[in-house]
Amino acid sequence: MDLTSAWWFWALLSAAFAALTAIFAKVGVKDIDSDVATFVRTVVILVTLGLILLALGKLHAGGLGEIGVRTWVFLVLSGLATGASWICYFRALKLGDAALVAPVDKLSVVLVAIFGVTLLGERLSGLQWVGVALVGGGAVLLAVSG
Repeated sequence: MDLTSAWWFWALLSAAFAALTAIFAKVGVKDIDSDVATFVRTVVILVTLGLILLALGKLHAGGLGEIGVRTWVFLVLSGLATGASWICYFRALKLGDAALVAPVDKLSVVLVAIFGVTLLGERLSGLQWVGVALVGGGAVLLAVSG
């Protein structure tokens, strides 16, 4: 099996990079305003992704022009939500311990499950709901014990 075609491979990499993000951000935000730190992070992401797309030849002239209005609307909404999340996350890291902030931030897992079911019509099994509840319970336990 080719690992690069498995969703869970990329999800595990995402989790590992997200963990590093929290640690690096906690150190990086120590001596500056959290909103400035978010801006710097965003610029780095934009430049890095732009270079990757350029290197892969994905920034061709017709690429952006082929995106439909509905897709633009939802990508813009997603970008706005991401920006709001990052601003709140960096503010939380500035004020709290990374080991407590990151798990509470992962309550997004619970919210994604709820939103996926209610807004997208996705289905979760009973066992999957138990997993969602355990993630939520673990995040709350970490938050209240800190």
